[in-house]
Amino acid sequence: MDQRLEEHYAKLADIYNALWDGRPEYPDWMAERIRSRLKVQQGHRIADIGVGTGLFLRRLLPYATPDTPVLGIDPSAPLLELFPDDRRLHPVQATAEDVVAQRVRLPYASFDAILIKEAVHHFTDLDNTLTGLAHRLAPGGRFLIVALPPKIGYPLFQAALDRFAVEQPDPEKIAVALRNAGLETTIEYEEFPATIDREVWIDLVSDRWMSVLSNFSDAELARGIEEIRERYTAPQLELLDRFVFILGHRPAEAPHA
Repeated sequence: MDQRLEEHYAKLADIYNALWDGRPEYPDWMAERIRSRLKVQQGHRIADIGVGTGLFLRRLLPYATPDTPVLGIDPSAPLLELFPDDRRLHPVQATAEDVVAQRVRLPYASFDAILIKEAVHHFTDLDNTLTGLAHRLAPGGRFLIVALPPKIGYPLFQAALDRFAVEQPDPEKIAVALRNAGLETTIEYEEFPATIDREVWIDLVSDRWMSVLSNFSDAELARGIEEIRERYTAPQLELLDRFVFILGHRPAEAPHA
């Protein structure tokens, strides 16, 4: 993780879990969509890469055991410090690239389920990293990537929307990488509507809650916030989170004749 992102997530750690206070239904909504696609079972070897504080991973605890803990992998030490204290969870400070290059010791050589939620845009080498992770998937395993599409409808200033569109990987490119790694791959979209107080939203932007906002200087961000205030004047703002779910599945080995 580069220095800019390290500083971004270190500053964000204190408010990370509170980001969803205005939409408390969202974590359970998202967790159910993750579970339904990964089809995890108790004892499965599960890795959540880019886990943050474990907000969604902790909802997979019913499928973990002390012998097969769920791995929460993230390069940010301040975020991992907020990880739940539970023997069924195993935090690992590392990047996805560290996992692929085997620069970090993991308890499993292969996984039954890999989850990457809103972190794939941080990969420094998208194709090789996805290929390397896919090769760690056991027969019958599933690899789920949850992301925002490049074009989002958030009430942000235009420069932030433009920068986000440039930095966010194309879902089709992600799917192609998984297919080239031998996975059967599907792409689906789902939406989660929400309403947020305008001033709360502006505070979140001021806190640079999205990593793309860390690209802007204090002066640029201040001008962007003024643009938001001029463009969005209603006291309540309507958000429509549109997520793409890219699922790769490695077929189980054919039975011997």
